[in-house]
Amino acid sequence: MTFRRVTVSLTHPALLLGTLLSAALPNAALANDKDCVILEESYAQIARHASPIERNNMLFSATDKGCEKLALLTLEDGASLQARDRFGANPLAHAAKAGQPELAAVFLERGAAIDARDLDDSTALYKAAETGRMDVVELLVKHGAKVDLPGRSGITPLGAAAYMGSMPIATFLIGQGADPNRIDETGKTAIVYSAGRGFTQLTELLLDNGVDVNARYGNDLTVLMWAAGYSSEAGLRDMQKVIALLLERGAKVDDQDNRGRTALMIAAELDHAAAVDLLLEHGADKTLRDSQGKRASDLTSLTALREKLAAR
Repeated sequence: MTFRRVTVSLTHPALLLGTLLSAALPNAALANDKDCVILEESYAQIARHASPIERNNMLFSATDKGCEKLALLTLEDGASLQARDRFGANPLAHAAKAGQPELAAVFLERGAAIDARDLDDSTALYKAAETGRMDVVELLVKHGAKVDLPGRSGITPLGAAAYMGSMPIATFLIGQGADPNRIDETGKTAIVYSAGRGFTQLTELLLDNGVDVNARYGNDLTVLMWAAGYSSEAGLRDMQKVIALLLERGAKVDDQDNRGRTALMIAAELDHAAAVDLLLEHGADKTLRDSQGKRASDLTSLTALREKLAAR
């Protein structure tokens, strides 16, 4: 990447020092020239008389855009790595979310609090896992980040990776000791997210690492029930693969939740015809009733599916 000439005054000591420091960074070239030039020009106008809040805000903006040189300038001028934005996130969390491993490394070397939590209780590691930033995840764990420290709603970094379908991050975190059976505040574990969103390979990884295929979660739901009621974001073929995997691994097809609903009933109510067919092929009992006396055939809005479920 070539450097463009920037008509910014470098008379401020912090700007001069920052120019020298940027040479020490592997990716000192501006990640987004246009955005970074605009931010540099804005900072040059206020640098001499900037308040601590203004410096900190510029540090956040520079980090978000990957403007490594400018981020260093603000630090040399007094911006704080302990600063918090309006959501309670510190600069390290910004670097993690934005996928800026070089800046994250500098922040850690300068004493950034690695397990600091924002107003949602999310850590930098959680943010990195949630946004698929593998390089930052590895960096943070290497520097001692707690792999099971939960973030928003008690979801762990592994849970966030499972929700996003990030096989590399999930594999890495498990290898670093992350607990695949940890239940969050919503009564779910990582496998509920991976199975409910159609991530077959990740679901298999979790099963291979000690997750009980028939474990009960919030409202007495099993992972098969979650898969049968899969998210609309999941692809049909992906969900068929997940359901087939769970059944092959010994999922009990007729287990009932706290409402008496089976996986078949859940699939029927959501008009998931392919899931209904797969469950029936594996022996699902269509005569079972829930706590309100309803059978699967009573729950679907599809005529063809209702007839199939009502047939003897």
